[in-house]
Amino acid sequence: MNLVSLLTVNILSKPALYPLTFNPIYKDKIWGGQKIRNKLGKDFGELSNCGESWEISGVETDPSIVKDGPLSGMSIQEISDQYKSELVGRKVYERFGNKFPLLIKFIDANDDLSIQVHPDDKLAMERHNSVGKTEMWYIFQADAGSKLITGFNQKINREVFLDKAKNGETLSVLNQENVHEDDVFFLPAGRIHTIGKGLLLAEIQQASDITYRIHDFDRVDNKGNKRDLHLEQSIDAIDFNFYDEYKTVYPRNKNEVINLVQCKYFTTNKLYFDKPITRNYSTIDSFVILICMEGKGSLSFSEGQIQFKIGDTILLPAIFNEVELRPSDDFKMLECYIQGDE
Repeated sequence: MNLVSLLTVNILSKPALYPLTFNPIYKDKIWGGQKIRNKLGKDFGELSNCGESWEISGVETDPSIVKDGPLSGMSIQEISDQYKSELVGRKVYERFGNKFPLLIKFIDANDDLSIQVHPDDKLAMERHNSVGKTEMWYIFQADAGSKLITGFNQKINREVFLDKAKNGETLSVLNQENVHEDDVFFLPAGRIHTIGKGLLLAEIQQASDITYRIHDFDRVDNKGNKRDLHLEQSIDAIDFNFYDEYKTVYPRNKNEVINLVQCKYFTTNKLYFDKPITRNYSTIDSFVILICMEGKGSLSFSEGQIQFKIGDTILLPAIFNEVELRPSDDFKMLECYIQGDE
């Protein structure tokens, strides 16, 4: 058989796409804990703690690997290369090419994370040849008294902030929020922030792992070393605007599709249902990611059915126009896709 014939056979025998699940990528963090195992049922093996579980990753250095089915063992990059717009949608493919554009995580903060900021697309491309990092948080569980930081608590400029930071007074100008289960925070690139102790959350973000660490509470690792800070780098990345509201206010209704975030990088809805729901995706021209935050049930599509439970994350390729979600009891899911042009 010649090369042309062999290539033709391989193309013709390409497996049909199906709802994809991936092996989690577990991250040992100095501030991590045990909730990813104890509350989400994920076994992170011999790690002493786990700060992050990367559920679907388009980050080039840490691509997700398919867990089940005919495509098992393939990376999300390989699938993107092979299926292109069938996987992500025509408009999404035109915009991002073969690079899967999102990173989906669970984060367990057993201690406060560093105060940090992420660059936008322009700055990230200039400095790192990368996209920036706009993200959102959905609070899965919060210990009593848990807080987080997002944005500023007053009008401020870069000179005043830099002076505060160098004098150890960074916290005095930052906005702290009391946090509860089901709270939502949208963090566009440039917004200073940190996740506080006692929070377990889902994070939806651009496929970037660029972080500028501004303050780290003088922590040391198990070798007695402090982590690097990036104060000077961060100054050009920070949005110094003051906003009246940082928490996303949304209706907490059951049996409705509730929009949480809509930006050029992702749209996220909350599905909170105790009865079957049919979702029609024929008009969005995008892949869809479903993250189960509570309960369990089944997802039915034209060729079959799969089960889901709390902590599961499913990638529906763009060729799927309609699915039915059938809960065993109440379930909460986050539904995420990319809508429209840039």
